[in-house]
Amino acid sequence: MTTALPSDWTLSASAFNWSSEIVRAERTAPDIAIGIVAEGIASVIEVELGQLWRSYPVPTDAEAEALRESLAAVGGRVSIVGASIDDWDLPARRRSDAERLAFLLPQLRAAHRLGASGLRLPIGQAGPALLADLLPHLHELDLVLFEEAQGRQTPSAHTADYDTVAAIDDSRVRLLIDISMLMPALPTTYLERLSSGGIPLELISRLTHDWREAETHDAVMDLLRSGGVPGPVHTLYMDMLVRFGRSDAAELRGILPLVGAFHLKFWDLDDADHRISAPIQALGAELAGRDFRGTFTSEWGGLEWLDDDAAGMTRAHLALARTALGIGVSSARV
Repeated sequence: MTTALPSDWTLSASAFNWSSEIVRAERTAPDIAIGIVAEGIASVIEVELGQLWRSYPVPTDAEAEALRESLAAVGGRVSIVGASIDDWDLPARRRSDAERLAFLLPQLRAAHRLGASGLRLPIGQAGPALLADLLPHLHELDLVLFEEAQGRQTPSAHTADYDTVAAIDDSRVRLLIDISMLMPALPTTYLERLSSGGIPLELISRLTHDWREAETHDAVMDLLRSGGVPGPVHTLYMDMLVRFGRSDAAELRGILPLVGAFHLKFWDLDDADHRISAPIQALGAELAGRDFRGTFTSEWGGLEWLDDDAAGMTRAHLALARTALGIGVSSARV
């Protein structure tokens, strides 16, 4: 029997999981987003503004309102939208904060028209000055700006960025934590891809059994510096330095009051040793009894090396996540 989750916790799905299908363009991105709801995968979804419309970064009100209405017609809504800042005006001039604000404002308006609760940016990208400039617009449009941290972007590694959110002291600026920060082990399919791509077996063994050890990180860096990473898997190899974290949920305790949402990042569905479910359980235990009111979004990162069905992967992961969160909440109540 699955433990009921707190009523203020919402499980959602990211339309990013369908990126491969969006690229194939057999259906439009809005139709794919509507299908996530219509097919009963999730009634609450995240969307990427840059994937939805060719009019990006200045979506029209009509486009946003049409998607909002179509989602509502099948019983769905948008939670958070992925936004971006174009920091550079080519060839090499960094945009001023005023120009960056102008780039973002149409995205805020689109998020508002979509009925979203907020939009997200990578942690630290906006910076204190731009965040301060955004605040009145966030209040006016009833939106939250989520600063997303993932992988190696832990509170101890990016202290200044977390401190910026705390110093603003406004509920319109919150953190979004991606649990790629909390990986006890690497995905089995990822390790298989590295192995077939020519990464030395000795390092594969170390990555398999000792992912969180400092010596493993040193070995990863040694192979990279030696030039020994084969070209076909070089981009995937870099995920270990950026996208894959080695922390525990307990390390988030100090910043949990600032968190408004989580990405339940998953890569594949091999949970035989609980490498997927254990971090979610630990997160549920840390949040039990706290005043958290937000979303837990299933986001599939493994589509970079797996050619699987996004609907089936997301549906299965949401079921796993619901169970794991419930176990975590139950364990905290004992």
